[in-house]
Amino acid sequence: MSILNLHHLRLFRAVARDGTLTGAARGLNLSQSALSTQIKALEAALGHDLFERRGRGLVLTEAGRIALDHAEAIFRAAEDLTATLRQGATARRALRVGALATLSRNFQIGFLEPVLGRADVEVVLRSGAQAELLRALEALALDVVLTNLVPARDAASPYRVHALSEQPVSLIGTAAHAALAARPLAEVLATEPLVLPTPESALRAGFDALADRLAVSPRLAAEADDMAMLRLLARAAAGLAVLPPIVVRDELAAGTLVEIHRLDDITEGFYAVTLHRRFPNPLVGELLDVARGA
Repeated sequence: MSILNLHHLRLFRAVARDGTLTGAARGLNLSQSALSTQIKALEAALGHDLFERRGRGLVLTEAGRIALDHAEAIFRAAEDLTATLRQGATARRALRVGALATLSRNFQIGFLEPVLGRADVEVVLRSGAQAELLRALEALALDVVLTNLVPARDAASPYRVHALSEQPVSLIGTAAHAALAARPLAEVLATEPLVLPTPESALRAGFDALADRLAVSPRLAAEADDMAMLRLLARAAAGLAVLPPIVVRDELAAGTLVEIHRLDDITEGFYAVTLHRRFPNPLVGELLDVARGA
């Protein structure tokens, strides 16, 4: 088996990013012929053409796209290793956190609170869809992903899933709805307009199962896949919202929103997803220890 030449791989990445041999050679301070020779050597080692010519430029073949994905992961890992081993005890460290776009902001802040404001820590936050965040985690562009959805795993999965918290779920309304707390839950669900999570969420599945057990047909006023939007709809009195109280913690403390009924059969799980890594970011371990202790 031939040994992959990382120098050739780095040159290939430069050509793939530029799209031309001429431009890449100029940026690398190499002759175009020398660069072309080394790209051909990499193609020979891999057994596949990595580029095809389109007009004056080069585009990646399918094998080339796969090679580029792996090249990016390899060089990110190298940069991560260098940064990890070189950092001193007082060095400023970056913590790169991905969070599901629909996840409670209050929960995110609560998880990160132990490192916020520390002079030796820079927190980089990124939100997005779960698949996008997990790809970034695998590429070592993120240190941890916060989510309320457990990623699918099998024996070959690279993920480690850490259960951080299981939050209760309640029926939340404005202060004007406070008197509803004295009425039976089934009656409230059957008569009051409700703001619900969207059907594909685990939280909605739990609520629908509860409604079936109580034999009620809820009145749907609105539904949203974003905890922040559910919070705003509750504040706007669009209806009684099905939410973990942590999402509206500040409003409950201020009295602008009130907890009408605790939905005892429903909980919302919050998780941190990391990779099996030889040199994990130690800040992630610190936060996980605090979360487990809490």
